Amino acid sequence: MKTFYIDNHGCAKNQVDAEEMAARLVSEGWASSASLSGAALVIVNTCGFIEDAKKESLEAVIAVKAAYPGKRVLVAGCLSQRYADALGSDLAEADGVFGNGDLSLVGRAADAALRGDRRTTAPERVSYAPARRGPLMGFPRSAYLKIAEGCDNRCSFCAIPLIRGGISSRDPEDAAAEFSELVSSGAYEVCLIGQDLGSYGQDRAGRQLLPDLLSAISSVPGDWRLRMLYIHPDRFPRAVLDACASDERILPYFDLPFQHASERVLRAMNRSGDADRYLGLLSDIRGALPAAVIRSTFLVGFPGEDDDDFAALRRFQDAARVDWLGAFAYSREEDTPAYSLKGRVAKRVAQGRKKEIEDAQRPLTEAALERFVGTAQTVLVEERIEGEDLAIARGYMNAPDVDGSVVVVGGDLSPGDVLPVTVLAVRGVDLEAAPRAR
Repeated sequence: MKTFYIDNHGCAKNQVDAEEMAARLVSEGWASSASLSGAALVIVNTCGFIEDAKKESLEAVIAVKAAYPGKRVLVAGCLSQRYADALGSDLAEADGVFGNGDLSLVGRAADAALRGDRRTTAPERVSYAPARRGPLMGFPRSAYLKIAEGCDNRCSFCAIPLIRGGISSRDPEDAAAEFSELVSSGAYEVCLIGQDLGSYGQDRAGRQLLPDLLSAISSVPGDWRLRMLYIHPDRFPRAVLDACASDERILPYFDLPFQHASERVLRAMNRSGDADRYLGLLSDIRGALPAAVIRSTFLVGFPGEDDDDFAALRRFQDAARVDWLGAFAYSREEDTPAYSLKGRVAKRVAQGRKKEIEDAQRPLTEAALERFVGTAQTVLVEERIEGEDLAIARGYMNAPDVDGSVVVVGGDLSPGDVLPVTVLAVRGVDLEAAPRAR
């Protein structure tokens, strides 16, 4: 029996790729191993977005081969798509290199790696039409649904178009059908993902199709909730606010990566927004949906960012008062337009600005969470804390992996449980809650 194990790295989009690869391999006669040690072939599904992620992925490949020299290792994912030839020629630990442009070829790549036929496979994506997945990674009753691949926004710092190409939107009927299948198979929370959900459909229909997709999903019966992730603030379709207002199962949670607020820096990033427009967008969202929760990301240390630019970003942070915020220092990525820009910011300066953003955000997040104290919420349990009467859960205000949690005190709870709670207190960036009668 041919056995495989997938060591997954990177973002939720990579997780969906890993799930699809696993399903395709099983359909072709492979068996999934529950552990790395029990597999004949280890697939390291790499991330190639920024320098730290690339380093982590390469170290994982080297570590697997060092620990299990007799196993075959197939290096897959974003790093393989972006640097296929270099990995094929220079990474001795790789028994094969497989990009993510056409996942239907994973069986051939896996067979070749298992035979010791060192092969590099990294075709460009033609269109995004994924196969159905089998068992999902992650926590019980939680799933990701990818509705588009690639991106046409062409932010000057971003390597995604180099890796995954331009936007390729999935057929809306197929996406809605898979959503219904996920719910029927037990999923409670489904997260819609793509590099930019706001651009979904532009390549297929010449217009934004996210509102149409939400309308189709809303017709699916059942007790579920839908979370939208990654909407470019310059492409935000206002009609999604109506969708949230008309169906409470579509969560008023918006992940809007503003990246910056200095107009000069934003233009250098090839982004068209500015602080006033972004604050206006936040006002519109909160006006239409008072329960809205906003997450964003800021990118500091971009080439040319000076003290005035950073001060503008800090003013915007204080005015925007987003609920959740991730800060990142600029990573210089070859072949991106920003790579050759002058005015590089010293790493220590960029890291200092990142810390200042993070330090300033913590009290903003804690203050934002206070509004939930005393309220009734519905949470999805992710894990039970061994030896304690505690469980880690998520409410509508918490996206997977990136936000704080709801710590439920008391009750005989298991991962995958959906239960009503009363929020008791704010504990740092987490909420403390207790079960309430159903």
